[in-house]
Amino acid sequence: MIQVLSGAWALLLGMMLLQVGNGMQSTLLGIRGELEGFSAFEMSLVMAGYFVGFLFGSRMAPEMIRRVGHVRVFAALASLISAVMILYPALPDIWAWGAGRVLIGFCFSGVYVTAESWLNNAATNETRGKALSLYMIVQMVGIVSAQALMLVADPAGFILFIIPSVLVSLSFAPILLSISPTPAYGTAKPMSLAQIMRVSPLGCVGMFLLGGVFSAQFGMAPVFGAEAGLSVAQISTFVATFFVGAVVLQYPIGWLSDRLDRRVLILATAVIAGGGALVGLLLGGFFWALLLAGFMIGGMSNPLYALLIAYTNDFLTHDDMAAASGGMVFINGLGAVAGPLVTGWLMGMIGPRGFFLFIAGLMLAMAGYAAYRMTQRAAPAPDETESYAPVVPSASPVSVELAQEYATWAAQDDQDDPGPRDAGSSTAV
Repeated sequence: MIQVLSGAWALLLGMMLLQVGNGMQSTLLGIRGELEGFSAFEMSLVMAGYFVGFLFGSRMAPEMIRRVGHVRVFAALASLISAVMILYPALPDIWAWGAGRVLIGFCFSGVYVTAESWLNNAATNETRGKALSLYMIVQMVGIVSAQALMLVADPAGFILFIIPSVLVSLSFAPILLSISPTPAYGTAKPMSLAQIMRVSPLGCVGMFLLGGVFSAQFGMAPVFGAEAGLSVAQISTFVATFFVGAVVLQYPIGWLSDRLDRRVLILATAVIAGGGALVGLLLGGFFWALLLAGFMIGGMSNPLYALLIAYTNDFLTHDDMAAASGGMVFINGLGAVAGPLVTGWLMGMIGPRGFFLFIAGLMLAMAGYAAYRMTQRAAPAPDETESYAPVVPSASPVSVELAQEYATWAAQDDQDDPGPRDAGSSTAV
């Protein structure tokens, strides 16, 4: 762990600051939209914009890096993020905000591709799992810390928009000043979506549904809080519980993933997340119930991303794992674009409860499909499955490829040194 920190501390610090800025602007827009008089559906259009931009950015960023290099791409995109964040309060218009979110999503996708390329370059086979874990930790810590910063000023003013803009501007200073080697950049030729679907129907369907769940909790949770009449402090705490749950439960789910039929675990986590959404739906008038719902949904849905990738890897050759990563991210991105739109429509139809109804529907549908797939083919033996590697739903294809590389190396290492797996075989945190 010390070895990873010594080689990548500047990158990890910069990414944490970026995530603080990203977490603040998402929560702040949800609250400010209510103050500006925007409806839940109008805000869903704004929130969906981020995932539209992110989807296109993950496709276009690699070519940008090849043309002008990592440093220029990183600096240019981070500068654009900072500029858009400070323009939001000056342009309180739904279409201007939507365009800003598309641009920010595009830029964050490119920044992630660039930063994760550096992370991959700094890691060795032996340290790659720990590097992924630390990367996930700093992202989650950044988003949770962002919620605390929401309390330092009035969301009706300008200060809360200035803070994330400044943090994003500061984030690329340690990265650009401290990371000297520029990594070579290359990606595997992607598999087609039809090929991936044939290999793992549950992986593809699960990824699509999970994209909707993640985008709803990341984009629409603040909108739900504002529509439900929660205070700023309550909204910030509610949003934070999703990511606290993800950090706390990532390791136990990763540990179980290497020892159980992964379809059973997918079914169980989806049922628990769906149950958490039903708690929020039925008991949402009690703040403690909202916190419990957020913890259960976030704690189950975020590790599910890595779990679905690990499950899909079980049916791929090592050479095909990296090729499948881009398709899996794209499928997740399609679901993410739809998530806020459907959530906003439901909230407009039945009120704030539509937020939890949407998540419950998707998670229980995933559980039902997992149960169906269990009747279609036998599961591989736990000692023949690929290793679970932590990766977050906001990851770019580079980070997912990184996780695939780790899984391949871990499998080959197990073949060279056979023996029973222990708690260290999963590097989830």
